[in-house]
Amino acid sequence: MTAQPGLNPDFRELKIDEQNQIIPEGIYLVDKPTGWSSFDVVARVRRLSGVKKVGHAGTLDPFATGLLIIMVGKQYTKLSDHYLGHDKTYFAEVSLGENSTSFDPEGEISQISLSKPSLAQIKQALAILSGDYLQVPPIYSAIKLQGKRAYQLAREGKQPEMKLRSVKVISIDNLDYQYPFVRFKIEVSSGTYIRSIANDLGTILGTGAYLKSLRRLAIGSLRLSNQ
Repeated sequence: MTAQPGLNPDFRELKIDEQNQIIPEGIYLVDKPTGWSSFDVVARVRRLSGVKKVGHAGTLDPFATGLLIIMVGKQYTKLSDHYLGHDKTYFAEVSLGENSTSFDPEGEISQISLSKPSLAQIKQALAILSGDYLQVPPIYSAIKLQGKRAYQLAREGKQPEMKLRSVKVISIDNLDYQYPFVRFKIEVSSGTYIRSIANDLGTILGTGAYLKSLRRLAIGSLRLSNQ
């Protein structure tokens, strides 16, 4: 993965829980902890670096962990679009038998089924979700509708109409199934919601499902050293 000529960032890893560190302008790879929003990380780096212009390339939900690319300095934040369009790799844990209003552990959870699918059924359902398919994004997402974010409309008690989006599931491997949990590594095109994949998996199986945990392993060829 290359940046614009002349900048040549070395993609240093940055530990956001360390105080009294010097953070020069550049591009950093952060291992976002659970419970932090992407904006929380940006705010922390802004405070530690003393640089006002700080941004990221690809949001991670608060419950998720893993790779977050942070840009420090105006000449680097303008490169964010360069990284947003790259494929992403995650390790996902899906919980069967229940649905979530947000498709993740932060929503309202409701029990759907006590049925226990076989491993063969899990593999067949994941095969259906592989390759190119039309995905419905979660209503609790940052997609703009009617001048507002979809999650803002949902929190107002409205039911945003989410349009189908063409996405691509490039690969699913390292599958591990111990009911009610389905765990796997997944590589997807930019803009794919793993939460929606979890919800769609539950729909296909007839059991309900939501994304229990998520860790981003890579953005394009960039990954953390501990992955």
